[in-house]
Parts: sequence; C-alpha cells; structure tokens
Amino acid sequence: MIEAKLKWTDGIRFEGTSAYGHKIATDGAKKIGGTENGYKPTELVLFGVAGCTGVDVVRILEKMQQKVTGLEIEVKGFHPDQYPKPFNKIEIHFIFTGKNLDEKKVAKAINLSEEKYCMVSQSLKGMANIITNYKIIEDK
Repeated sequence: MIEAKLKWTDGIRFEGTSAYGHKIATDGAKKIGGTENGYKPTELVLFGVAGCTGVDVVRILEKMQQKVTGLEIEVKGFHPDQYPKPFNKIEIHFIFTGKNLDEKKVAKAINLSEEKYCMVSQSLKGMANIITNYKIIEDK
C-alpha cells in the first residue's frame, strides 16, 4: 500500500509530507484562483512517470553492466481541450550519457520498465498512449 495525504491551506493550495518527511505543495494558476506556489497536480503525475521509470532503467542497466553516467527524462502529457481532460498521450524522452552504452540493452531496459516494473506507467496504460524514445550521448 502507498498512501498520500494533503492538507488544504488556502485558495486551491494543498500541502503534504512524503513518507520520508519531505514537504510538497500543490497549487494552480492565478487565473483559476491559485497563487502558483506549488506543483500543478498534473505535473506531479508526469514527474511520477519520469521518476518511476528512471529508477527502473538505471537499475536494470547497472545489472546489465552498462556504464551510465547521466540520464535526463523529459515527459510531455497531452490532453483534450474540453472536459473531461485525462491525459490521452504521454511522450517520454530519455537522454542517456555513458561509456559504450549498448543500444539494444538501453531499449530493453526501457521496455522492461514500461511493461513490467514501473507502477506509474502501468497505471496510466490503457488511458493514455505512452510513447518512448531515447538518445545516447557518448561520455568523453
């Protein structure tokens, strides 16, 4: 079980504390009554996808004896203009830096995360079309 609790502070701002004691605040745009002093809840979904798959991919590549020296993950979420507005497409772009990274192993690690290990991606699958791609930069 995973649990999250948020407490309403004012306007449309909420604050929560993670299982590890870290604080987080959610808020919205000024045009909808927010103060823009926190993350948009929809951003947190995208951060969740990036963080979840990132952990998986790095750990899998380490087990495959791949020398990853850096990883950036860019996530874009797309949704309809009219309500309801669930994400209908999510694009995940991985930018790997490393020494002699094997492209087949990178692709396999991403696939394993997406299909087997990342709970966030799996939770969104079926609701959103998740598209992944990657780029490898040779570390000098």
